[in-house]
Amino acid sequence: MKIGILGGSFNPVHTGHVRMAVEVLEQVGLDRVDLMPAKEPPHKRNSDILPFSLRLELVERAIAGVSGLGAEPIEGDRPGPSFTCDTLTCFRTERPKDEFHFIMGASTFLDLPQWKRGPDLPGLASFIVVNRWEAAGDVAGFIEDQWPEAVREEIGLWRFPAGGAVRLIDIPRLDIKGGHIRRRWRNRRDLSLLVPDGVKAFLEEHADEIEIYWGKRKRVEREGRGSV
Repeated sequence: MKIGILGGSFNPVHTGHVRMAVEVLEQVGLDRVDLMPAKEPPHKRNSDILPFSLRLELVERAIAGVSGLGAEPIEGDRPGPSFTCDTLTCFRTERPKDEFHFIMGASTFLDLPQWKRGPDLPGLASFIVVNRWEAAGDVAGFIEDQWPEAVREEIGLWRFPAGGAVRLIDIPRLDIKGGHIRRRWRNRRDLSLLVPDGVKAFLEEHADEIEIYWGKRKRVEREGRGSV
């Protein structure tokens, strides 16, 4: 199977994540795209990260009813920080018959030299680089500098001698950020269309637990009684 992997902290998962997965699924012709929450995001070790189990359930709620999308729980079973190189190695070892395509935004792709074994990652899986508002020309120059052995087959597609590839695709711009959603949630703003309906409902159902990590919500003013 050809499987796309979209990793992230998903704190929380939002409409932009789901739309990205759908765009990749359709444009690249994959069999499935799995959204994979990081248990311990190495670049986001702050106290407002929800527990892995909650973020995984948010992903499951977000993709409910969306054909071709799945939730990947593998990083919840692994100790320590969630490094992409370790996860991709696990996939290659445990599921050698599947073809994996790791999905990331163009600006994140350009940061690969700062990742653990970043320059080696295209040897572990193919990469799908999503251009939302970043400059596609930067990606092309970056690939030529980092991996001179990569052969440009066509516009937006490079192949490596070992068989992997980097594919650059364009998708609609949905500039939604997790920090903005958390702030709106604390202020009791309407999250409609920013997150899937299942995510919106889950955040309300588990508000007491989520407040522990995201902070207290704005108090509700009740008519005739003032703030409570």
